[in-house]
Amino acid sequence: MRYTAKEGFRHDDTPRLGVLIANLGTPDAPTTPALRKYLAQFLADPRVIELPRIVWRAILHGIVLRTRPKKSAAAYREVWSEDGSPLLVTGLAQTRGIGERLAERLEGPVAVELAMRYGSPSMAEGLQKLRDQGAERLVVLPMYPQYSGSTTASTFDALADELKQWRWIPELRFIGQYHDDERYIRCLADSIREHWQAHGRGEKLLFSFHGTPKRYLLNGDPYHCQCLKTARLVAEELELTRDDWMVSFQSRFGNEEWLKPYTDETITEFARSGMKTLDVICPGFSADCLETLEEIEGENAEYFEENGGESLRYIRCLNDRSDHLDMLTDLLLEHVQGWPEAGGPPRGLRDQQATRDRALALGAEN
Repeated sequence: MRYTAKEGFRHDDTPRLGVLIANLGTPDAPTTPALRKYLAQFLADPRVIELPRIVWRAILHGIVLRTRPKKSAAAYREVWSEDGSPLLVTGLAQTRGIGERLAERLEGPVAVELAMRYGSPSMAEGLQKLRDQGAERLVVLPMYPQYSGSTTASTFDALADELKQWRWIPELRFIGQYHDDERYIRCLADSIREHWQAHGRGEKLLFSFHGTPKRYLLNGDPYHCQCLKTARLVAEELELTRDDWMVSFQSRFGNEEWLKPYTDETITEFARSGMKTLDVICPGFSADCLETLEEIEGENAEYFEENGGESLRYIRCLNDRSDHLDMLTDLLLEHVQGWPEAGGPPRGLRDQQATRDRALALGAEN
């Protein structure tokens, strides 16, 4: 007999650790209808667009969803592969790699699933798969190194919205950030070193992070500070001088002021000032996606060349690099300390058959 999350406990479950790997999301296809559906969910999130709902709904449905889906679909077609969206393909590879590593290092069973905040597989689907496998302890890893209300907190919202419908809530741990983790910094630095060994070193290294409205920073979001710290620590690891590197922010949307300096304006100015080679890395993204492949490697590279530059070399995200997956696995292991699968006391463990036999003897149905 199968059951849904809302039906809860089964006496013959095999208790295990559940790991949910969460990322932003992707449309189901690079088409206008698929983008309209995806953007309607994404841009309706009050964590993403912090405007009065009645005002924003009028703008979203009256303007944005009438114009943006077609343009976004064309951009997605530039990066879409035979296997699908790059974010989803890489997310699945990351999930498999982390699952394999955890299975080797944990003392008890583990299930690892991928979920997207927007689109498929949804948070509800990812959580249901873990519940179906008997996950009674759950650790959630949003794949955002730097915390932001519009990403990390939004993931927590979706998690809570689903779990509040469950009768039996798993023990829960949530990883909020890892922007200054030494292993993460080392992975970024190593990826840059490898790029330089293969392609030579550009005249400057630009750290481009996804932008947010400046208003979010002024209202207390730590994202801006964490981005700056990540870049500074990587620069120190690489022993760069302050003139060797710079931070900028990309992907602004709408008319209000966002975090500055803007990536597209910065890259254009570099080229106009006589710079010929520029290296760009996007440390806020754990996997390559539209914003890195189409926006940086494509669109912004064109800006650089159109204004006199010769070569913008984009340094790929950490994706499913072995050292990246090792680092994420270590991070997860630190957050499950004290649970049975990580060598802690056997709380909640049970002999499934004996438990079921006793329950049936008392009149239970399963």
